[in-house]
Amino acid sequence: MKRFLMVLGLAIVAVLGSVTYISLTEVREPTLVSARIYDAPRAIESFRLEGTAGRDVGLEDLQGQWTLLFTGYTFCPDICPTTMAHLKSRWADLTEATDFPVQVWMISVDPQRDDIERLSMYVDFFGEGFLGVRAEHVDLYPFVRNIGLMYSIPDESETNYLVNHSSAIILVNPAGQQQAIFRAQHELGEMPVVNPHSLVQDFRDIVRYLEHIHSF
Repeated sequence: MKRFLMVLGLAIVAVLGSVTYISLTEVREPTLVSARIYDAPRAIESFRLEGTAGRDVGLEDLQGQWTLLFTGYTFCPDICPTTMAHLKSRWADLTEATDFPVQVWMISVDPQRDDIERLSMYVDFFGEGFLGVRAEHVDLYPFVRNIGLMYSIPDESETNYLVNHSSAIILVNPAGQQQAIFRAQHELGEMPVVNPHSLVQDFRDIVRYLEHIHSF
């Protein structure tokens, strides 16, 4: 009887140890502050855009890295420079969260004024890891719509105008698929931008979770 109780006790200890180990090592889907992980990764249709790195970029350039995509333009007075500055200020936190490279793509939604030279000067100010992309409306609009963002189209006769555009940030996984979206905060009297602290926290949790369950 004593031997039976001893064996039973050892079995219970082994089971409890296994349960504890699994609970400690299991990576659960994170609770996020400003982001939402899509139920399934969303494919991005083939595209070709001008890039500030001196060459055109396509779908293959989104692979092998985590990419943050957002729409903006160089004449933007508030949301765009604020978003870029926030990302730059937390750049070390973003790149240290993963072993994959991290890149930011600012998608210019002002093809009338943002030529590649002007866009290059703008994004180069923020340093390595920041890329500007542009195209004429006929190629730009399908790409922006495909990733779930939007922008307005000013009248061709206008020269001094603002461009309405999405303030959310799309996260693309190393397989080149849309994986999550970071939503901007909309508070009375405040600019609708993604909170940088929430973005870093959510980014860390997202990449830890997804890199654990996927082999990109």
